[in-house]
Amino acid sequence: MEQFELVKKIVKILDSKKAEDIEVINISDLTIIADYFVICSGNSSTQVKALADEVDKVLSEQGIEPHHIEGYRGANWILMDYDDVVVHIMYKEAREFYKIERLWADAEKLDIKSIL
Repeated sequence: MEQFELVKKIVKILDSKKAEDIEVINISDLTIIADYFVICSGNSSTQVKALADEVDKVLSEQGIEPHHIEGYRGANWILMDYDDVVVHIMYKEAREFYKIERLWADAEKLDIKSIL
């Protein structure tokens, strides 16, 4: 599956479960670790886990498995590595603290309105 098609699928899954402040940034020109970051917030650790569970479930049903998942137990920041697409599902306060979008400020920010 094309990376951007995967990004669109993930954004739609997150939106369907009421993720907040969904952002997609294209980091392909800045690093080799991935092409896209999908970042969103949840209002509680329960919602953060539910968002991660839904992404995992829906993509797994389509034969797409994450390379690695980190942070599930703590549920403050769950990272789901789909090779060229990395999903960051963060508790709202953790996102405000770490401000990972600011670390990647030079990256192209995509408009998700065209995806939804």
